[in-house]
Amino acid sequence: NSKNPHKKLTKTNFLHNIKCGDTMLEIQKITLENELKYDNTLILKYTITYPKIISDKYMYGIEKFNHLNQINAFKTKLYAEKNLFSMAKQDFEYNKSNGYPIFVYELILETTITYNDKNILSLYQKEYTYTGGAHGSTIMSAQNWNILVGKQFLLNDFYKNDSSYLLYILQEINHQIQIQEENNETAYFDNSCQLVLNNFKFDQFYLTKENLAIFFQSYDIAPYSSGIPVFFIPK
Repeated sequence: NSKNPHKKLTKTNFLHNIKCGDTMLEIQKITLENELKYDNTLILKYTITYPKIISDKYMYGIEKFNHLNQINAFKTKLYAEKNLFSMAKQDFEYNKSNGYPIFVYELILETTITYNDKNILSLYQKEYTYTGGAHGSTIMSAQNWNILVGKQFLLNDFYKNDSSYLLYILQEINHQIQIQEENNETAYFDNSCQLVLNNFKFDQFYLTKENLAIFFQSYDIAPYSSGIPVFFIPK
């Protein structure tokens, strides 16, 4: 019954709105990395890893995927070499003139492929930036592609005929939070239920073989020490 918000999301009702092919895609990971010095001192290093599909099929979708990821990677590289390097130089000059320890700025962009089947490709990326202080900051993003048609899809694209899916997902997230808190596994903010609703984004998800993974950014619903919250919803 599609009106039951507690039903499991099966693979059939999960992918039936997405036109699929029958191919697993070959994916190559490309890395851009460098160490930048100022006054003969290392002040910034970065490592950027991004995906590239290798195939002679579905060229329209593959070209869109590869172009987007290459552009994003080079934008991140430019940000590191210009913006972060400028900030790192200022901190270096200040710390050197005041006798403070010199630290190294760092940027790491990692790509993880989580689903690759029938031309449906899902991945997430974590961009970690350290600019001093007790710890750095991490931003997580995701891409969910139908390579056959060269289009990214949002969560609601899966459930066009089922308006109850969002209620089910939110209930499942809040249930998992409750279990984790009862078991002292993870700390969340006191008003986490409202924060889940406020910070839920239809593009903050990725697929795995068995689950739909919903994630939130650091500080959205939990303190930094809890990491990036990810909730696995059975499909």
